[in-house]
Amino acid sequence: MLAVRDLNVRYGGIVALRGVSIDVNKGETVLLVGANGAGKSSLINAVIGLVPSNGGTIHFDGRSLDGMSCDRRARAGIGYAPEGRRVFPSMSVADNVLSGAFGLSRKLQRQSFAWLCEMFPLLAERASQPAGQLSGGEQQIVALARALSSNPAVLLLDEPFLGLAPVWIRRISDAIRQMQQRGTTILMTEQMARPALKLATRGYVMRGGEVRRGGTVAEIREIALADEYL
Repeated sequence: MLAVRDLNVRYGGIVALRGVSIDVNKGETVLLVGANGAGKSSLINAVIGLVPSNGGTIHFDGRSLDGMSCDRRARAGIGYAPEGRRVFPSMSVADNVLSGAFGLSRKLQRQSFAWLCEMFPLLAERASQPAGQLSGGEQQIVALARALSSNPAVLLLDEPFLGLAPVWIRRISDAIRQMQQRGTTILMTEQMARPALKLATRGYVMRGGEVRRGGTVAEIREIALADEYL
């Protein structure tokens, strides 16, 4: 479904990604694990179009994303929940969620919000409350729901456990499992390898802008948990 080949990304004179290649197949949950600065978020940002590449290719569902704007990529079926949640603090929870469904009709937006409330009861309970009044874990639920509201073919999760207490890491993990049960394809970045490995089908260990190891969870577990990568 998502194929990245020999991708290079630079920020001025700094090399963020060097020759990165990954695959995400339909129905999989693929983990990008590595320390801060390993290149995980740069890869996600290249896929959604926030940063240009300096070489290599990205194909989604057999179609090249080269030259495609962020909003066109979203409409093509790529959902994105950013690092740090980034909810709109003064907007209601409902409006935050539906901001991700901008391309849908009102009827489809209502249907989308209804099934998201079934998945995440918090949304119905706090629908009219400003999102900025929620806890960090609650805001992460809102960010996940916003990314899912357009029913994307693939969901990109950038550091979903960042800054969360253990109780919320468990709840977010449960939410991700619900998405998996619905057949959602997921590409997730995470520094916290231990809980993330419990959710993944396969993974890639990144360091210094390169993929150092790829394979099943069993194949990458030892290197992913090593201190030098955390």
